[in-house]
Amino acid sequence: MEATKAKVVGPKDGKAGFLGSIGVRFMIDGDETDRGFSLIEHPMSPRALAAPLHRHTREDEYTYVLEGKVGALLGDEVLVGEPGDLIFKPRNQWHTFWNAGDEPARMLEIIAPAGFEKYFEELVDMGGVTQADPQTLADLCARYELEMDPESIPGLIERFDLVIGEPL
Repeated sequence: MEATKAKVVGPKDGKAGFLGSIGVRFMIDGDETDRGFSLIEHPMSPRALAAPLHRHTREDEYTYVLEGKVGALLGDEVLVGEPGDLIFKPRNQWHTFWNAGDEPARMLEIIAPAGFEKYFEELVDMGGVTQADPQTLADLCARYELEMDPESIPGLIERFDLVIGEPL
C-alpha cells in the first residue's frame, strides 16, 4: 500500500454533480484509502426522495446528518436522523432515504468498502437518473451489483409526502 498524503477537504472542494433528485460532492475517493472507504456529501432539496428502494450487495453505507432531517426506510423500519445522528444502512438490506423536512438537508455518506462512489460518478456523467437511457442505467446497476426497484417511487412519494428533488 502506498502512503496517502494528508489533506484538508474544504466546503467547496471536490467534484460536484446532480444524480437526478439529489446532489453529490466527492470528498474522499477509495483510491485514497486503499479501497477501505469513500466519503461523499449529498445536498438535498426540501422533501426530496433520494432514490427508489434499492440494495447493495458489496458495501455498507453510513449516513451522518449535517443539516436538516433525513428519513430512511430500512426494510420495514422508518428512521429519521437530525444533525449529529448517524444512520447505518447495511449491505443486502432494501432501503431508501430522503429529506424529511421543508428546508434543505445535507449529509455525509461513508461507503465501505469503497468503490460505489464510482457508480455516482458515472451517473453524474450520464446526466442523472432522470436523463440516463434505461438500458444504460440497468447495465450500470448490474456492474455495481445494485438492485433497484423503480416501481417503488410513486408509493414512496405518496407515503412520505416527497418530491423528485432539484439541484441546490
